[in-house]
Amino acid sequence: MTVDDDKNSSTNEQPKKSSSSKKSSSSVKIDMRETLTTPHNDPSNPFAFTPDQLAALHDPKNIELLHTYGGLDGISRGLHANTREGLYPNSSINTNITLSEIASDIHQIKDGNGTATEHIENIESSSSSSSSSAFSKRAHVFGSNILPEVKGNSLFKLMWMAFNDKTLILLAIAAVVSLAVGLYDDIAEPEYDANGNKIAGVKWVEGVAIIIAIVIVVTVGSVNDYQKEKQFKKLNAKKDDRVVKATRENTTVLISVYDIQVGDVIHLEPGDIAAADGIFIEGHNVRCDESAATGESDAVRKQTYDASYKLYTQQNAPQVQSDFLTVPENTQDATTSISSGGNSVSEKTSTQMHQKSLPDPFIVSGSKVLEGVCTYLVTGVGVHSYYGRTMMALRTENQTTPLQEKLNGLASMIAKLGSAAGILMLVVLLIRYFASWRYGVPSGATLIVRQIMDIVIVVVTIVVVAVPEGLPLAVTLALAYATQRMLKDNNLVRVLAACETMGNATTVCSDKTGTLTQNKMTIVAGTLGSSFRFVQDPPENRVDLNDISTISKKVPQPILNILNQGIAINSTAFEGKDENGNPTFVGNKTETALLSFSKNIGAESYSKTRENWPIEQVFPFSSERKAMATIIRIPHPDDPSKTIYRAHVKGASEILVENCSSIITLNGAHYKDMAHEYDVKTRSLTLSDRERVDKIIQSYATRSLRTIGIAYRDFEYWPPHGSRKNNEEEIEVPYEDIIENQGLTLVGIVGIEDPLRPGVKEAVKACQQAGVFIRMVTGDNLVTAKSIAKQCGIYTPGGIVMEGPVFRHLPQHEMDAVLPRLQVLARSSPEDKQILVARLKELGDIVAVTGDGTNDGPALKMADVGFSMGISGTEVAKEASSIILMDDNFASIVKAIMWGRCVNDAVKKFLEFQITVNITAVILTFISAVVSTQQKSVLTAVQLLWVNLIMDTFAALALATDPPTEELLKRGPEPRSAPLITFKMWKMIIGQAIFQIIVTTILLYSDVLHYSSEDTVLQTIVFNTFVFCQIFNEINCRRIDSSLNIFHNIFANKFFIFIFVLCIALQAIIVNVGGAAFQVTPINGVDWAISIVIGLLSIPIGVVIRLIPDELFSFIFFFYPATRQRYLGGNNEGAVAPTVYMAGNERIAWNSAYNNVQQGLYSFKNPGQYVHEKKSGISSNNSDEKTLSNGIAASVILPSMVASAPSTGWVPNTTNQSADSFEDQNQDTVLSSGSLERNS
Repeated sequence: MTVDDDKNSSTNEQPKKSSSSKKSSSSVKIDMRETLTTPHNDPSNPFAFTPDQLAALHDPKNIELLHTYGGLDGISRGLHANTREGLYPNSSINTNITLSEIASDIHQIKDGNGTATEHIENIESSSSSSSSSAFSKRAHVFGSNILPEVKGNSLFKLMWMAFNDKTLILLAIAAVVSLAVGLYDDIAEPEYDANGNKIAGVKWVEGVAIIIAIVIVVTVGSVNDYQKEKQFKKLNAKKDDRVVKATRENTTVLISVYDIQVGDVIHLEPGDIAAADGIFIEGHNVRCDESAATGESDAVRKQTYDASYKLYTQQNAPQVQSDFLTVPENTQDATTSISSGGNSVSEKTSTQMHQKSLPDPFIVSGSKVLEGVCTYLVTGVGVHSYYGRTMMALRTENQTTPLQEKLNGLASMIAKLGSAAGILMLVVLLIRYFASWRYGVPSGATLIVRQIMDIVIVVVTIVVVAVPEGLPLAVTLALAYATQRMLKDNNLVRVLAACETMGNATTVCSDKTGTLTQNKMTIVAGTLGSSFRFVQDPPENRVDLNDISTISKKVPQPILNILNQGIAINSTAFEGKDENGNPTFVGNKTETALLSFSKNIGAESYSKTRENWPIEQVFPFSSERKAMATIIRIPHPDDPSKTIYRAHVKGASEILVENCSSIITLNGAHYKDMAHEYDVKTRSLTLSDRERVDKIIQSYATRSLRTIGIAYRDFEYWPPHGSRKNNEEEIEVPYEDIIENQGLTLVGIVGIEDPLRPGVKEAVKACQQAGVFIRMVTGDNLVTAKSIAKQCGIYTPGGIVMEGPVFRHLPQHEMDAVLPRLQVLARSSPEDKQILVARLKELGDIVAVTGDGTNDGPALKMADVGFSMGISGTEVAKEASSIILMDDNFASIVKAIMWGRCVNDAVKKFLEFQITVNITAVILTFISAVVSTQQKSVLTAVQLLWVNLIMDTFAALALATDPPTEELLKRGPEPRSAPLITFKMWKMIIGQAIFQIIVTTILLYSDVLHYSSEDTVLQTIVFNTFVFCQIFNEINCRRIDSSLNIFHNIFANKFFIFIFVLCIALQAIIVNVGGAAFQVTPINGVDWAISIVIGLLSIPIGVVIRLIPDELFSFIFFFYPATRQRYLGGNNEGAVAPTVYMAGNERIAWNSAYNNVQQGLYSFKNPGQYVHEKKSGISSNNSDEKTLSNGIAASVILPSMVASAPSTGWVPNTTNQSADSFEDQNQDTVLSSGSLERNS
């Protein structure tokens, strides 16, 4: 029997009735599945539990399940553990124990196939078990406290993964074919110039150059990923291995965290991080910070199971069934509360807050002990602990990005079109070749084969020309450049592809604690006396509110002295260092907030204050009195031989105010003549003062601030007269003596919260204006989450605030109906975040997730883009993320969106440029080869290599280095379904290609320059003109929209100017000295002028193309309305219903709810017709009535869904009161899943 055996047996008797009554309830219980209360029938498991059964205790915290298992006593017996003496490593387990033997209520335990309740004697009779120790059995059943090692990818595997890109595979095929044909052509059929000299064979160069380009792309990408992987492995190898204090064999020992076993008794002290899940055994005043593990920002108090369960049953006794373990039902009461407005909301809110603050006995792995000491019994280690499950959830495969998907689609399309062009050309040339046989059949089979091979070579050239060789290199260059520049904007990009993905993110699911807020409780508002009110960043129109930074200037010094003295003395917090070695206050979050406030208003060091004033007695904080007091000795100001005993008191503001009869005054006239530095002037606390202070407290409460009252009282004697003697020597002074006769003097009230990070409001607004829907997803309680979301601008009228347990149990169609308006998900577990992210992705959203805690890891990994905090983020969060915000600033996300859109635009600009080159080159090659008697293309392989690979690489660098501008945030994100090449781009590509083909064809075949089409000079002019058309078209491609100003911000991009000049210089060198290699000849000044002027015409042609309305081409999509919608937008009669519904920038699958919306709107538009139909009995059946009521409900919801979308910037012009009322009504609809169910 353990220490608590007797207590457990007595306490467990009382709740049995309650438990059985709960069982009979029809509500759905969270984690009370049958498997959790069914005994296992595994003879090799001598324990009462399976790992899953123990894991269910902590996620979510399930005190009813713990009660079913018999509390701490039942758990320890079921684990063959001893809560006093700990485990004995060399002992053996001689009997099996079942769940039925330890349960507090045998009726709650299910039958395990008839074998579960049997008592199995003497395990040692089994030869397989007798040889193994108790520790090995524990490790076999529950695992060890080590996570399986992640097998990293080798460099060659990363290279192979990088090569498995459709565009690169297509290029590789083209390279091999081009190389083989080029070698054959150079060796078998050498060429000679006009003088009969042999031309050096260089047709193999293109194939080799393409292979080199592939090697560069594969090597750069894979080596970069390999280095990052090694870097983060080193980061993680910063050993998690540490020692913890444990009790084993009735002795306190230090053991490695890797050696912790289920059943161990572990000791915790302030600053320790729990290394495994467990149940509290015993301790004093323990509070844990679970923000890193669960997202709960408030410190969570820990106490014994008996005390926790007793408090839990008391809180839930009146309503029998608790929200703590059940999904709220769709009861008539819930429906009534929706329509009744604000009162029910405040009642429900207070219940939620109270339940959230209930102490519990669950120690969660990854949480940090803030104060107190305790021991706990380990119940979950390794992959079965809360921390371990979170870490294992991170191990998912990376998915393709939207740009990769579109580029893969483009590669497939180009392969098909290139093959089609090649086949067409092969057919045409073969027909022409065989048709020429009518003049005589060539002599000899060898000659025929050679002539056919010539045709095949030209066809292969066509296919190779159709492939955009520079595209992968362009994407890599754009991403590499952007990631380097993003680092200057405090975005460390770990995954290269995340950069472009972020540009089209449609929604950001942000954690609250540590991401939107600072995860540092801070005083943000307060009142000294009854009238001096101060806040952080007061609005300009509120002259009655002072800025916190002005307190030291406006408040009399004696009041500051008494305030700072009370804060420093009446506190257990102290100054230490954080993980980065920076000074910070350590201890209770409320006390650290007060000390920081005191320091910020210029108080002397808290340690000096404590040294100056000796402490007489301390009354630690107690949940019963909700206050803490410290008594100090100070010399009497008038008579140094006497001593004054000053009691500094802080606590719950409303209780403290009740015990005050006087209040300080800040009237400056009273402080002209001060007798001493603590000469504080006071006056009686009148009824009007009390009413005023109560209103202030209420106003802070409505903002979800934690209010703390600060007061003091001076005694001439200590102990005060009348204190009872405890012994002959000691006198016990009760706390009641301090507050007797309302003797306290009120100094002030302060409001504490976890404040927003600087720039968060502006960043949220910028994201919303960019069409990105921001959601808050937090483990914190609903009221706090809603308050912070309001401050950020995330929660708007018409939005929904919901709790994780409610959300996760929604049917899919209801979840889809909620998502467009879901702005805050509170009390959410890591699994809830994963469910939300997964569902949004299924519905077509590109999801970004921000977080800093371990609990954010799975969602960060699952998201398309994960952002973690570089300073305050845990290693788990950093490893799971793809981008790290180095300055912990949410505002850096805006920069990431800008750069992401800039990268996407750069790729599109390059595509517009590259595809114009390819189309023109393919058609020119086709025409010239068909017209030529020798099937020879006007553009040689080496010339095409210069244009396609070298010049395109320069163009990629030039277009990729355009810096982002603010106008990128003035448009919405592109959905996954959006085309990679937009209609405006196609218009420019085809328009420029037509222009270039016409001018080169005229030059080649019209005799305008009086040269033969086979003349080397003419072919050089055509090549030169073709190149200059591309060089000037590069300027055109700087804009992919309809804007005419293509020179906008051009001088901000020095790369572009340099590359533009470099390309012209290299072209001049090639024409003048390229000679035989490029098959060109030097040309005169007139021919140069012709080439440059024709190339320059690309710019005015581009202006004309931009001025042509897109709608003129709508006839192209006459039979394809869905395609028309993708490319041209707008509405078209006969168009199919959209597959997605847009609301608040979210995309959700079209379902019957929206048909109901349409029907409801129709009913509102034609009410008379509906009434007539009703009277005529046309639609009198129940299903029609139900459909209509659903339609009306939906039609009422629709305007708020659209109008309240954050990106619209719409704000109702109402008073605060009416706005709050409206929000409260909306808030009420989300506290229970019943409000989302249809009437039956």
